[in-house]
Amino acid sequence: MLRLTDFIIDCPDTMKLAAFYSEVTGRPVKEGSSEEWAGIQFGEIELAFIRVDDYRAPQWPDSEHPKQFHLDFEVDEIESEQHRVLDLGATLKQDFIGPNGYGWQVYTDPIGHPFCLCRNKGVIWTDQGPIWPKRG
Repeated sequence: MLRLTDFIIDCPDTMKLAAFYSEVTGRPVKEGSSEEWAGIQFGEIELAFIRVDDYRAPQWPDSEHPKQFHLDFEVDEIESEQHRVLDLGATLKQDFIGPNGYGWQVYTDPIGHPFCLCRNKGVIWTDQGPIWPKRG
């Protein structure tokens, strides 16, 4: 049996980037996190940060320094979350929110990793996570 246990992000300062994503997600940095490895637990999966001495930041959307990955966060309201992540140190790169208020925005975290705030029509949030609308 195969189980996904970690999603690991290279960075120059694990505790600083973990603190950023802790604030973004509202989840605590794991006890025992250090300058070499820090984590945030999401059920069975840990979002982890590992220190890399010669870290080179992605330059989204530049393909010479590609993004390598990005995280999507589904939100109830784009505007309030946008203000919050900007205050935490994110940078808005591109806005794909349509006139009806649905779509996504691309941001970069404080060291250049892209992530998106998404608002999809018909998503219902429960204690167990999102329920996605049936696709036609």
